[in-house]
Amino acid sequence: MWLQLRLYLLLGAMFAILFGIITLVGGLTGTGTTYMYLIIACLFTLLQYLAGPKMVELSMHVKYVSESEYPELHAMVEDLAMKAEIPKPKVAISSVQIPNAFAFGRSKRSARVCVTEGILRLLSRDELRAVLGHEISHIKHRDVTIITILSVIPMICYYIYISFMWGGMLGGRERRGEMMVIGIVALLLYLITNLLVMYGSRIREYYADQGSIELGNEPHHLATALYKLVYGSAKAPKEALKQAEGFKAFFVNDPSRARYEINELRQIDVDMSGTIDMNELRVLSDMNVKIGTSDKLMELMSTHPNMVKRIKHLSSLY
Repeated sequence: MWLQLRLYLLLGAMFAILFGIITLVGGLTGTGTTYMYLIIACLFTLLQYLAGPKMVELSMHVKYVSESEYPELHAMVEDLAMKAEIPKPKVAISSVQIPNAFAFGRSKRSARVCVTEGILRLLSRDELRAVLGHEISHIKHRDVTIITILSVIPMICYYIYISFMWGGMLGGRERRGEMMVIGIVALLLYLITNLLVMYGSRIREYYADQGSIELGNEPHHLATALYKLVYGSAKAPKEALKQAEGFKAFFVNDPSRARYEINELRQIDVDMSGTIDMNELRVLSDMNVKIGTSDKLMELMSTHPNMVKRIKHLSSLY
């Protein structure tokens, strides 16, 4: 309930900012110019939204696989989709050398679930099912659509910043000051709304984790899967990390932060077994975890929650 409330508050804040910037610009230039920025941003976002699945397929070397090739993987996806009451997504394998999984597509009916070859070697069946439950929950909650809609607002602010800042500097003296002030305000709002979009993405990750548990997966299986993915990502080749940089928001965890998260995760794995069992997760619910200042700042700039905080959230789901 608290996750949903935070999302509603975020949506309210984002559209209040949008209304404010449109009112400000409309008061100076007229509503026609303001609507032009809105239309341009929406068209650009729509193009990204429509072309997105094909871009993911090409960049992540996605190959769709049949039920005869990967029967167990298909069976897990079908069972989870049935429990989530959505159509079964297409199932795919990616050759990217990072152990991970992701969901993409424009709607529930066109959704695809993809796992990398590395994750199939790294996780147990229960752990993989928990990760797939996370991705199925993203599809069920229409997370791609929600984040796409939110992303329109920073884009509008950026267009206004470019137009007014450069227009103010290169134009005549008349209204130059007003135009530059609006440009600066738009730049600040662009930075703020970008942070808010990333905050929204982090909320959706918590929500998808919770959704996986609601689909019948045990919290400690997902916690262990996340733990293993951090270690697996930290060992991935730098070339693979660079290749996936533009699409890491789709992943279960942020692979670029894995090297920094390893040290924090050691405080959770009490017996140093490489897994987080039920008892360790239950202990974590009453434990004060330590997160460094630099890690808190890194989280603000990330689409994924801090991994220790995320696993601690799982401990509350028993």
